[in-house]
Amino acid sequence: MTQNVLAPAPPAVPRPLEADRTRASAATPSTGRLIGIDLARGLAVFGMYAAHVGPDVSVGGPVGFLLELARGRSSALFAVLAGFSLIIVMGRPQPRTGRSGRQAMTRIVIRTVVIGVIGYALTALGTSIDVILSFYALLFLVVLPLYRLRAGALALIAATGAVVMPLVLHAINASIDNGNWAQSVIDHDPLARVTGTDGIVELLFTGTYPVLTWVPFLVAGMALARLDLTRPGIRSRMALTGGGLAVLGYGGSWLALHLVPHAMTSVAAATDGGSASAAWWSDTVGDPEGRTPLAWLLVGAPHSETTFSIVGNIGVVVMVVAACLTVAARLPRLTRMATPVASVGKMALTVYVAHIVALWLLTHFWYVSLVEDETMAALPVLLGFIASAALVATVWARHFRRGPMEQLLHLATRPALLVK
Repeated sequence: MTQNVLAPAPPAVPRPLEADRTRASAATPSTGRLIGIDLARGLAVFGMYAAHVGPDVSVGGPVGFLLELARGRSSALFAVLAGFSLIIVMGRPQPRTGRSGRQAMTRIVIRTVVIGVIGYALTALGTSIDVILSFYALLFLVVLPLYRLRAGALALIAATGAVVMPLVLHAINASIDNGNWAQSVIDHDPLARVTGTDGIVELLFTGTYPVLTWVPFLVAGMALARLDLTRPGIRSRMALTGGGLAVLGYGGSWLALHLVPHAMTSVAAATDGGSASAAWWSDTVGDPEGRTPLAWLLVGAPHSETTFSIVGNIGVVVMVVAACLTVAARLPRLTRMATPVASVGKMALTVYVAHIVALWLLTHFWYVSLVEDETMAALPVLLGFIASAALVATVWARHFRRGPMEQLLHLATRPALLVK
């Protein structure tokens, strides 16, 4: 009998080894670039733009609310994704070992040096922006020894750090206010002399992004990277967990400020009459002037460096990451529309550096005032920065694999291949 060539062939039965490989590949997350993570990183960059060149939140309305959401939370998103990226370099889903692991660690160390130099170079420009890169450089080195840990252990360390580190920072800053040891350290710190900053004291304790209280953000990102993001329901659980953390952080701060006697009064007095009523979620509360009262530990504002702020910010970040991963996995049309944002995320270092240099050029050569504008006049400037970054990143991504600064990092880390 002649076989019908149009009939479907019987399915091939995979050999045991091939079947195991198939199941293994389906059960483990991809180690390649995740579009959802690029999308989240692009949103983080735009959030920083909003904080740096957008109108002041005092403009109110929907624009003011969105600008307020970006304050502090965009840099937290950036930090969490930095921890995620560290795990990608060090091996995901399984940590690199042997020679490959040593080479990966060397790459991270070289990257931190280059990023630190870039950060201090940008700081030397004298813009009004608190450059985060030098803080990131030290953060990478601090959390690098944790790269072999599983998601559960990393989450526990992040939670412990969120509770303990703000208390430690408060005690250290109090001792700095009451003594002169910090100035002695600064006077003998080579980093302080070379960079014209407060050196290691600023990086660890007194800067805008003190390493002591920003470690939990990177460790939380490392924990997310250790998850199997292809597991059914994982994104929903991430969103629920993030929502719970946001409620715990901001809601807990609101309760504490209202239930603890004289807490609101102490916070208002410490900030010279700042908006203490919004201290549970908004940076409009201001910064403490002089000695920081103990009641400040109850504040949940993004840059307050408290347990409530860290927990709340991580919660928001986890929800954003879950949403971006869901868009990338379930909504291909929307993902294509968001390609410019993801392209910005792929070259985040380049566009971050570019916007600071652009601000320096505009303010020092064209004498344009772009920062701390309390009117809507700054909104077109912000939209111009966002549109320019999206356009350049999209065009660049069509012709090159990496952005200019990313290529610089890639070339700088090439000597890591010589590690045996």
